[in-house]
Amino acid sequence: MATSGKIKKMLPSMRFRNTRHHKKPGSPPGTIEHIGERHMDEIKITVHDYDEEHIDEVPISKIQKVQPYLDAPSKTWVQVRGLHDTEKLKSIWNFFNLHPLIQEDIVHTAQRPKVERYDNCIFFVLRLLTYSTEDQKIHAEQISIVLGENYVLSFQETDKDHFKPIINRLTIAASRIRKLDTDYLTYALIDAVVDYYFNVLEFIGDDIEFLEEKLLKDPDENILEQIHRIRREVIFFRKSVWPLRDAINSAIRDESQFIYEDTKIYLRDVYDHMIQIIDNIENYRDTILGLHDMYMSNASNKMNEVMKVLTIIATIFIPLTFVAGIYGMNFDPGASPYNMPELSWYWGYPTSLGIMGFIALIMIFFFKRKGWF
Repeated sequence: MATSGKIKKMLPSMRFRNTRHHKKPGSPPGTIEHIGERHMDEIKITVHDYDEEHIDEVPISKIQKVQPYLDAPSKTWVQVRGLHDTEKLKSIWNFFNLHPLIQEDIVHTAQRPKVERYDNCIFFVLRLLTYSTEDQKIHAEQISIVLGENYVLSFQETDKDHFKPIINRLTIAASRIRKLDTDYLTYALIDAVVDYYFNVLEFIGDDIEFLEEKLLKDPDENILEQIHRIRREVIFFRKSVWPLRDAINSAIRDESQFIYEDTKIYLRDVYDHMIQIIDNIENYRDTILGLHDMYMSNASNKMNEVMKVLTIIATIFIPLTFVAGIYGMNFDPGASPYNMPELSWYWGYPTSLGIMGFIALIMIFFFKRKGWF
């Protein structure tokens, strides 16, 4: 436990996304337990009832109040914000007779994107991603959508207006979303989530471009940490959106009474967007790996330059040390027939210094001719 604390202190910038709680091992399927952070004080339920002639937006406190809208021939979208109050959610689920596995997946906010078919509905799980410029991190929120007979249920963790553009489109009388069935509304909600991915891609692309310029012009010791930060964000981004491509493709190919052929054309457009997003993510991964290799190459080149300078200095002083070593031996000039007469010479000391300086200049000239510095 102490070691884990030390690791977290050593890496304050790292975001441990895998610290979410999971259900207890051995729990039966359909166990209802909210897993995730609590973002709201109370759950908010809003009914959007519409057709070509009218649009009503009504907040309700109890799900039973939606019954008159469901009995009418109009289309109904029930927007639920907040997932912490499982008892209130159960009243919604039981009212629409949702399968226990759907109920479990809605409140287990670490689900991967998927599409599942049931007898009375189709269930979508999405990951809505936003990029915060303050902490330079990707923030994820689970969006669950249930498409049933003439109604749509959407569940989200926070009360943020992620679907405000869709609500604005509903206010336009001549809009396609008012004319078509609820499967088109489901497509519009999915498409809105995918549009957020493009915003995240744009921010990540700007960060990568900034790092490229910084790495080429003025790299510092903190740039490696920034490279690893963006790499973690891209990996998290990829894990969050990659399964959605297969889920949408499955919704297009499989036959369903709730999704009509006219709407599948629009879903194919979303599928194309997902292909484009995933291609961009892969390109960013390759670019980040290239930035890492470039940084390591620059660091290696700097080290080589330092070692080259030190080697040249050491090489210049090797012969000088040899000469100094010879004249540093303690020999008596008159005690041996093989004496060193220059030891007693008046100009011996300056001459030896001049010889060493001449040798150093010759070596420097030789190194310059070779282009070694």
